[in-house]
Amino acid sequence: MGNRSFFLVSFTSFLAGVVFTRQSRPSLSSFGAESWLPSLVSQAVIRSLGPLITGLICAGKLGSNIGAELASMKVTEQIDAMEVSGTRPFSFLVVSRVVATTLMMPILVVFADMIALLGSYLTVHSINNTGFKLYFNDVSANITYLDIFSSIIKATFFGFAVGLISCYVGYNSENGTIGVGKAANMAVVVSMSSIFIIDLLSLQFINLFR
Repeated sequence: MGNRSFFLVSFTSFLAGVVFTRQSRPSLSSFGAESWLPSLVSQAVIRSLGPLITGLICAGKLGSNIGAELASMKVTEQIDAMEVSGTRPFSFLVVSRVVATTLMMPILVVFADMIALLGSYLTVHSINNTGFKLYFNDVSANITYLDIFSSIIKATFFGFAVGLISCYVGYNSENGTIGVGKAANMAVVVSMSSIFIIDLLSLQFINLFR
């Protein structure tokens, strides 16, 4: 759940940091506010962009994997065999995966935020020759503990939703091998939709404390 998703999340976050910085710079430059770029990027990455990108990547990678894996076990009657042998398949197959996604998503988000900010810094440095210390001083000056904790809590809910939805879809799949493909597809679609809904609701809640 974690180490095999790290490279994909890191690569995507790095590109997101580079692209967002390059797209934001011309707009700020037109108002003579290019010095605000570290502040803008850091708040966007930590508050929303980092958790959202990580959640969507994990929904696609982990959601399809969990959904297809459990669906294939269901259609080949492996889950039924575990029940007959006295093993509790729900605890062994579902709870472990939901706990894993819930715990690993915040950790991946922390790494994604750092790598996205690194990509942003390298972009700014290549254009303006901005120093490392100056850039990250601006970043730390504009990030609050509320931003950090809200990002981690949001990521925890993302991970729980991805794990729960994917396990439910895979565990209750039907129609043989066709159901495996449908389960993988539905796990991704529903997980991504739930991430956007959770993001919207959490934004409304967090704004009450700002």
